[in-house]
Amino acid sequence: MGNTLIAGAKVWDASGGGAFPGDVLVEGNRIRAVSRTPGQLGRTDCDVIDGAGMTLMPGMTEGHAHLSFEAVGSTEDLIAPPPEEHTLLTARVAKVLLDHGFTSAYGASAAKLRLDVAVRNEVDAGRLPGPRIRAGSLEITVTGGMGDETRLHNPRNGPSIVVDGPEEMRKAVRLCCREGCDNIKLDVSGDPFYPNTPANTTPMSLDEIRMAVETAHSFGRKVNAHTRSIAGTQNCLRAGVDVLFHCEYSDEETLDMLEAAKDRIFVVPTVSLFHTIMNNEAAGAGLSAEVGGYMGIDVLLEASAKTHTELRKRGIRHLIGGDYGFTWSAQGTNARDLQFFVDYYGYTPEGALLCATRNGGLAMRDGGDLGTISEGALADLLLVNGDPLKNLNILTDKTRLAMIMKDGQLYKNDTSAERRSAAA
Repeated sequence: MGNTLIAGAKVWDASGGGAFPGDVLVEGNRIRAVSRTPGQLGRTDCDVIDGAGMTLMPGMTEGHAHLSFEAVGSTEDLIAPPPEEHTLLTARVAKVLLDHGFTSAYGASAAKLRLDVAVRNEVDAGRLPGPRIRAGSLEITVTGGMGDETRLHNPRNGPSIVVDGPEEMRKAVRLCCREGCDNIKLDVSGDPFYPNTPANTTPMSLDEIRMAVETAHSFGRKVNAHTRSIAGTQNCLRAGVDVLFHCEYSDEETLDMLEAAKDRIFVVPTVSLFHTIMNNEAAGAGLSAEVGGYMGIDVLLEASAKTHTELRKRGIRHLIGGDYGFTWSAQGTNARDLQFFVDYYGYTPEGALLCATRNGGLAMRDGGDLGTISEGALADLLLVNGDPLKNLNILTDKTRLAMIMKDGQLYKNDTSAERRSAAA
């Protein structure tokens, strides 16, 4: 692995300070030096990339990655594909994320137990292109909960493990850990797509959640939770869940509990899924805004804006990640979340970018060596043709990503003057 100097770019380092003109030297897979004076770092024994007129920033993290979801229109689309084809699909999605500047993917859940695991292993070995991956498990739910697809007259295996009671939970989590999953996913609350278990319900018990966390943490793994209800979110916090997805419904006690845990947890609002429905982007899939209203999605979207605006003010570490992978919310459009965070939650553009970079890096790895441009940090970098701080939508256009570097290796380098002129 050689050394690379990115010279003369506008550097946004995700430190909380402003952007500055400078040079960044990468040695091996880490950032060796950052200079705020262009031309100060030596240019010998390294490849030089001219970043003039472009913005250098950390790679982004997809904080709610469903790598095995591609153009999903129903649960059947997750159940029906054989594992061989589904593995290839998952590999395709991993590449799509990297192509769009997501150098990390925090796995929410997989449609089959080892899909994320298999692709993660191939990416880590350098045999497939893709982001850093924390592999998600199957969803773990309870009888009657979200993800339980079985009926008495029609038993079938859904994209989940159904358990009842702490001991069955212990065994399910052990199974996921044995098979190599990094993140264990719990379906704690209900969901508007499950009419018999609406979003404000909480089928999974506190004892079951505690057992999952205790078991996963004993293996050194993290626990994610689908939680929309007040009781679900409170139980996740009491049990020690690491990453909470959705969290639309809240009250003052819930907000106080989230704030008290803000240095331990990450929260992922997943606004895109509901935004696309209520703005008729999903109408072609039968989910018009009118249908979304019947499902109560408008109420959930309003609750999301209220809750996560308050959590932003309280310093909660949000991640971007909007349940992408459905027919109306395609993989590769994930960076739309950045503007959604501005529009729905009151973030500044820089604040939204911090959720995608620094916060994402902290969720992926303990220790703070990912998601910033700083000496000693892992070299996951994007060179962007334009200024994302002035226009976040630039990051939804993969042609504006002139350079993508992951772990010090150039995945894409299209920084010629002609290319920059064409994309401007």
